[in-house]
Amino acid sequence: MSEEFAAKIVDLHKTFPSQWGKGGVHAVQGVSMEIKPGEVYGLIGPNGSGKSTLMKALLGLVQPTSGQCYIYGKKSTSPESRVDVGFLPENPYFYKFLTGAETVAFYGKLCGLRGKELKEKVTELLNLVGLSDAADRRLGGYSKGMLQRIGLAQALVQKPRFLVLDEPTAGVDPLGARDIKDIIENLKESGMTVFLCSHLLEQVQEVCDRVGIIFKGILIAEGTVAELTRDAEKAQIVLEEASPELLKHLEEIVKEDGHAKWLELSHPQKSLESVFLKCLLDWKSKHQS
Repeated sequence: MSEEFAAKIVDLHKTFPSQWGKGGVHAVQGVSMEIKPGEVYGLIGPNGSGKSTLMKALLGLVQPTSGQCYIYGKKSTSPESRVDVGFLPENPYFYKFLTGAETVAFYGKLCGLRGKELKEKVTELLNLVGLSDAADRRLGGYSKGMLQRIGLAQALVQKPRFLVLDEPTAGVDPLGARDIKDIIENLKESGMTVFLCSHLLEQVQEVCDRVGIIFKGILIAEGTVAELTRDAEKAQIVLEEASPELLKHLEEIVKEDGHAKWLELSHPQKSLESVFLKCLLDWKSKHQS
């Protein structure tokens, strides 16, 4: 398969057997999606919707019941696909007795870095995640936000092309969440592809190019943020240099005015949260009636 897509999921199904051997839990049901190189793709859904299972299948950590996952053209179950991937789980575990610099160096050594190259990489990544001042502090004294940022550093230590983030701001205060968002945007500007799961819809709306909504293991909606949040039932007119009185008139009067400029006829945007809730309600209404 070509590298046209950074990641591709084809008709993915994953069923976990029940405890008593009858039936099973259908965690993911027929999901297909494509993630383009250089974009930030956000996957959102309620707890138990299949987000983590889908993410683990894409990473090759879970064997699909059927279907395939690819990363830059390689099957995600093959060891070769891991070279291009960096991963930050929702609750990463680190050795609290190590310092920030020692932690990044530890993961760098696991990836084969040594000597000057390793030292430069540690400095580069700590600068990137804003932890240079805390490089010599032990992780036991790090806040939740700082631990998430050191997690980002370890995920980037092998220079991945594809970064997978599972709830990167979980339990992080608003200021820390903003720092992580800024890091993601910087990575995007550098050309890295990012796939993230998050329950913070406002953050997803701000940073993601495209969004998928998953519910009960089914991808029920997908598109760019603009497409999903576009309110097709309403229209708005954007005017330039228009007086308050002129705003009360219709389009024909605006065109005849001679002073006002007709700039745009578009649809107002809805919040991603309202789109998310409407998709879930529509799906429930359709499938439970």
